[in-house]
Amino acid sequence: MNETGKIEIYFAPLEGITGYLYRNVFHQHFGGVDRYFIPFIQPKQHGHFSSREKKDILPEHNHGMKVIPQLLTNQAADFLQTSRQLADMGYEEVNLNLGCPSRTVVSKGRGAGQLGILEELDRFFEMIFKHAEVKISVKTRIGLQNPEEFQEILKIYQRYPLSELIIHPRVQQEYYEGKPHMETFTEAYRRYQHAEKICYNGDIFSLADYKALLKQVPNISKVMLGRGLLKKPDLAQQIKGEESADKTQLRAFHDDLYQAYQEALSGQRTVLFKMKEFWVYMAEAFADEKRMAKKIKKAQRLCDYEEAVDKIFESELIHAGNN
Repeated sequence: MNETGKIEIYFAPLEGITGYLYRNVFHQHFGGVDRYFIPFIQPKQHGHFSSREKKDILPEHNHGMKVIPQLLTNQAADFLQTSRQLADMGYEEVNLNLGCPSRTVVSKGRGAGQLGILEELDRFFEMIFKHAEVKISVKTRIGLQNPEEFQEILKIYQRYPLSELIIHPRVQQEYYEGKPHMETFTEAYRRYQHAEKICYNGDIFSLADYKALLKQVPNISKVMLGRGLLKKPDLAQQIKGEESADKTQLRAFHDDLYQAYQEALSGQRTVLFKMKEFWVYMAEAFADEKRMAKKIKKAQRLCDYEEAVDKIFESELIHAGNN
C-alpha cells in the first residue's frame, strides 16, 4: 500500500474560486499541496488573454508554487498558440480540460463535450502532440452518458505521450451527483500502460475518504483535491500525516484572504460576494454549519459581515479533525 507521505496532491482548478489571490493565501497557511492547477484559460484566435487570465498566469503571481495552466479548447491551432505563449513565460506543462460538465461548454464541443466524437478528439491529439513545445496532461471525465464509453476513450489516451492522466470517474451528465464509478477507474488504472501517470480526482472530502481510495487502488501515487480543500483547507496536510489546523489557523487564513480581496477587488458588494462564496464551502468545517452559514448569508454590508465572522469564530465549534 502506498504510504501517505509518498502521495502527490494536486489542487484542482475551480473557476472563479481558486484564482491567484486564493492560491497565494492558501499556500501561505497550509501545506501538503504539490501542484496547483490554474482555472481554465480559453484560447482565442489572436492569442489574447482576458484580464482574469493574465493575472492568474503571471509568474510573479505564482511565486514559490508549482502551477500548471489549464486550457479549454477544441481548436488545435489555438491550443498550440496559447501553449507557446505560456512556454515563453516559463511554463513547461499545460493541462487540457476534457472534464468540464457545464452544458454551455459541452454544447460547444469543449470540456467533456470533446469526448462525444472520438475521431475528432484523435485528430486534435495528433496535432497538438506533434507540434507542442510543452508537456501536456489531461483532466478527463469517463464519458458523456455511460461509464462504458471510457474503454474507447482510454484507447486514444494510450496512443499519445500524456505527461499525466487525471481521471474524474463520473460521466458528464452526472455533473457532481451520485458516487464516482470506481470500478471504471480501477479498470482504467489496471489497463493503462503508464499507471504511474494516473491521478485520481473525485469526492475526497476527508482522510477517511482518502484511506478508502487506497483500499481500492493501493498503489495510486497522485490525487487531485478540489471541493475537499475548499471545505477542509488542511486536508492535504492531514493526508500527508501533518497536524490538523485549529480555529486560530482557520481565522488567520480567512483574515488574510479577506484582506487580499479588499485590496484587489473593487466595491463592497464584489468583496462580499467572494467571501460569501468562500463560506459556502468553509461552513462545513464548523459543527453548526447551517446556523453559521445563515449568519453570513444575512450580511448586506462588510461591517455586518465582519461582525458575523467575529461571532462565528468566538462561539462556534469546529468539527473533530479541525481542532
